[in-house]
Amino acid sequence: MYKLLIRPILFLFDPEKVHHFTFSLLKISFKLPFVKSIVKSLYTIEDKSLERNLFGLKFKNPVGLGAGFDKNAVLISELGSFGFGFIEIGTVTPEPQEGNPKKRLFRLKSDKGIINRMGFNNEGVVAISKRLRNRNSSLIIGGNLGKMTNSTPAKYTEDYLTCFRQLHSYVDYFVLNVSCPNVGSMAKLQDKDYLIELITAVQTENKLISSAGEKGSKSKPILLKIAPDLNEVQLQEIIDIVAETKIDGVIAANTSTNRTGLKVSEKRLEEIGNGGLSGLPVKDRSTAVIRFLSEKSNKAFPIIGIGGIHSAEDALEKIDAGADLVQVFTGFIYEGPGLVKEINKALIQ
Repeated sequence: MYKLLIRPILFLFDPEKVHHFTFSLLKISFKLPFVKSIVKSLYTIEDKSLERNLFGLKFKNPVGLGAGFDKNAVLISELGSFGFGFIEIGTVTPEPQEGNPKKRLFRLKSDKGIINRMGFNNEGVVAISKRLRNRNSSLIIGGNLGKMTNSTPAKYTEDYLTCFRQLHSYVDYFVLNVSCPNVGSMAKLQDKDYLIELITAVQTENKLISSAGEKGSKSKPILLKIAPDLNEVQLQEIIDIVAETKIDGVIAANTSTNRTGLKVSEKRLEEIGNGGLSGLPVKDRSTAVIRFLSEKSNKAFPIIGIGGIHSAEDALEKIDAGADLVQVFTGFIYEGPGLVKEINKALIQ
């Protein structure tokens, strides 16, 4: 029904406006009696074999919603009803940001892809942490952290630390987003020495907060989100960084700046301009990154796989390559909410 009727109508309109419309519709719909229980009965699978224990956390299933979909944590309970084992919010920055000028979100229908240059638009860590404080869901929540677009390199670390401190009591794990192509210069965030410095600073803060002994102050897992465009030398550096810092894991991979092999015309790509590519076109690249990290490290650390998951087969491919958990994003938009159930059913079988 979604792909035959709902998606064709939604895809007639601007993708960012559709996103906000859908969020408003879900918010209103879930206030009606029985809607939540009906949605859960349609899309949620409960099975012990789906449970995963990772980072000291118990995931009810290994299928999550990737960061960027619910940036401001406004639909945690509602989206959780579609069968997700976890949801990652953000990317969160210290202060509210409008993001890049519109239009900044583009569908590539022929490729089942999306190009975005949103630019970390979000309501800021204070507003988001207040919303999470009042949530009524036990679903595992990840907090994806980033820097302010206009921050100078000298302030990058403090941006991450500000968000980390504010969100520490309200999320279950953290992600250091150092690979988004839409927030100005990323040169420093790709530097091995700086990454070690950043990770170490956040880990030190983690220990300080947990040693304070306040409610919800136990040490939280920290992961690094990397790009799918890294070469083998750079990927080996990621393995070395994980080994040196003992960071808890890696999310592979973010959006891509590579436009190779797309069906969409060169003219259309020129009209769209720069941005991060997600969806089916990045499937093989992200899987290759997962496989390299897993094999070359001898499976030394957990990996969350994301990028081009549009079917149960795509998810199983990521897991076979070495992913411990998977996340969907663009596939959820193109294939609909049944995708999560489809993946979980395949995992049981």
